[in-house]
Amino acid sequence: MINDKIEVEALNWDKVNGLIPAIIQDFSTMQVLMMGYMNQEAFIKSIETGKVTFYSRTKKRLWTKGEASGNDLTLVNMIPDCDNDTLLVFVKPSGPSCHLNNRSCFGISDAPGLGMLAKLEAIIEQRYQERPMNSYVTTLFEEGVRRIAQKVGEEGVELALAGVVGSREDIKNEAADLLFHLLMLLRECRIDLVEVMQVLNRRAG
Repeated sequence: MINDKIEVEALNWDKVNGLIPAIIQDFSTMQVLMMGYMNQEAFIKSIETGKVTFYSRTKKRLWTKGEASGNDLTLVNMIPDCDNDTLLVFVKPSGPSCHLNNRSCFGISDAPGLGMLAKLEAIIEQRYQERPMNSYVTTLFEEGVRRIAQKVGEEGVELALAGVVGSREDIKNEAADLLFHLLMLLRECRIDLVEVMQVLNRRAG
């Protein structure tokens, strides 16, 4: 998915003494994780290895994110800005991006807005793998896809009814229930939320 149309020569490397700011954003949650600098060598290495690599201005060398901590950044895509002197880098992080062990260098808050869906998807995935005792998610997964699909249907009907005769709070609560069970169904069917977003994106286009 890496944008192979970006040519290293097309970027403006002269504006900041051979460096370009790289804004790192989580591909799933859209949360901004950190900012670093790339020189031409770091840019090329990031594309070749699929792991985001920066140029350290203090150590005067390349460094691949996670080389010490193990919390690397898998490259998904890079997009230059309108002046070709800044990069927006979409990644899949393997752990916290901040050296303070926070997910983001810009505070400890979770991803805002729709990023909550990606966070919920990750929690469901963890429950799916670990199957903790006395967990509603565990119970539903063990009952199988038919039961999960039934719950999606039930929640869809309840949301529809709330839309006709319920209050705003009823609608919000039923919509949250539907989204939760929909994410469970997607996991049981081995479909990532981002795949659904890609379908919507194609339709919008």
